[in-house]
Amino acid sequence: MPDVFLSYNRNDQATARLYAEALEAEGLSVWWDVTLRSGEAYDEVTEAALRGARAVVVLWSPRSTGSRWVRAEATLADRNRTLVPAMIEPCERPIMFELTQTAELSHWRGDVDDPAWQAFVRDVRGVLARQAPDGLLPLVEQTSTSPQIAAPARDQHGEAPSLAVLPFTNRSGLPEDDVFAIGMVEDLIDALSQGVNLRVIASSATARFRTGGLPDLEIMARHLGVRYVMEGNVRRAGEDLRVTAQLVEAASGAILWTQKFERPLPELAALQEELVLDLAAHLDSQVHRMEMERVLRKPANLTAWECVTRAIAAYRQITPQSVVQAMTEAQRAVELSPEYGLAHAMLADAKATVYMWTTPDSADAIRGIREHIERALALEPDSAMVLAHVAEAFNYIGQPQDAIRPAERAIQLSPNFGLAHYSCGVGCLLLDRIDDALAHFDAELKAAPGSHTLFASYIWRGAAHVRGGDWDAAARAYAQATQINPGATSGYLGEAFVAARTGSDDEARALMIRVRQLEPKMSLADWERIIRRGLAGNPVGDAVIQHIRDLWKQGEETR
Repeated sequence: MPDVFLSYNRNDQATARLYAEALEAEGLSVWWDVTLRSGEAYDEVTEAALRGARAVVVLWSPRSTGSRWVRAEATLADRNRTLVPAMIEPCERPIMFELTQTAELSHWRGDVDDPAWQAFVRDVRGVLARQAPDGLLPLVEQTSTSPQIAAPARDQHGEAPSLAVLPFTNRSGLPEDDVFAIGMVEDLIDALSQGVNLRVIASSATARFRTGGLPDLEIMARHLGVRYVMEGNVRRAGEDLRVTAQLVEAASGAILWTQKFERPLPELAALQEELVLDLAAHLDSQVHRMEMERVLRKPANLTAWECVTRAIAAYRQITPQSVVQAMTEAQRAVELSPEYGLAHAMLADAKATVYMWTTPDSADAIRGIREHIERALALEPDSAMVLAHVAEAFNYIGQPQDAIRPAERAIQLSPNFGLAHYSCGVGCLLLDRIDDALAHFDAELKAAPGSHTLFASYIWRGAAHVRGGDWDAAARAYAQATQINPGATSGYLGEAFVAARTGSDDEARALMIRVRQLEPKMSLADWERIIRRGLAGNPVGDAVIQHIRDLWKQGEETR
């Protein structure tokens, strides 16, 4: 096997040749792809050379940073502690490698007496000295003397996503940052374990990878029974501590997501929890998004869990068509697995959403939805996901007093679960607990930053301000909703009656025209019913409905 594997973009081949020849002149054996012999399988030979090399020199340039091949080779080398990167042209390195010490050789054109080149060669030799030939990472499964971890049994409803968080690398080289890196992983696993979208492997199962090279990811993932692996590193950058992390699909080695988080060192003790929660929220939502995409690509032979995932994916689009699709997928999940509580909860929620926005008052419809709610609670009374969807369904059938307890229980089980805070916020709002409602909407915003579904929270936030008589705050909330989702008709309706209330008559009429254009099949009676449900029990409801009637009449007169 070679001493050095050279990773570069094909457009930088002339520069790569300079490096290869200069390293060979130093007495090192170098593998780069021009050494491939005719007829050899490119992928197999390249991977074998990459894994076998005792040092991997990565040449960063604007072209190589955009190459998924170079990034994948750099990731494997970093994981194996064989990475020796060099900047051959000014560029922004991939986030995951910003914290890695990188030789600045943008100026180098082959002068072997250049001090920067000589320092780089010393770095390469230092890595070679640490990599004894018998320390190469295993390319086959570990022997019986290695600790084995049995893969968890498949859930009876289907296979939920699973994740292993590997020990973070301390790039600073300072002992105190070792403690932070270890604590960061422990806290992150704890935060993710409180989520609802994935199963997280305990740190005791991955702690043995804290020192030395990591085994083959695919093999390790098979032993741990996980689909995804997360790895990261920490390093001091001036007055800041920087954490970078990436999510990898174990079977393919594909990098699915990478992100950087940074906090000032003087504030670190106070902000460590915030940093962990921020990272956990991004990672949890990212895994769930990937799972949704995977399931949506699957054409047949679906499990009940996969049908529920399809239902959630459709539901989150929040359009009339997507909610009906969510209801269909949830019904299929119930048929596949009648004892699956989440399937019943999702079906109840989808039906309740249709009822809230499109169905006239119906005791029979409410009774049917409650049957699924009660079945879900009987089957899975301690599932945060079930409790949150059940609470949302209670709210949408006009029974917020029944929504509060399951919503609060969901938050107790999973404090950073956005849907639980949303459901609790809507329930509090419908009970005229305005301050409590706004606090829960704030918590949802923190738990699900950047989510496209937050427009619904802003619509309800606007309703909370309307109930409280804060018309300026209501206008801002409704405007935020329509900014996030330009098709959010209820947001424009809210803006319309707020504008009418505050004397902006022309703006109010224009907004009502927009509402009627977006929902041409909705009648005035339909909108009055929705407003009554959203402002139930609050005296301001009658005034709002009168504004809508006046604006509707004005629209009729100008047609």
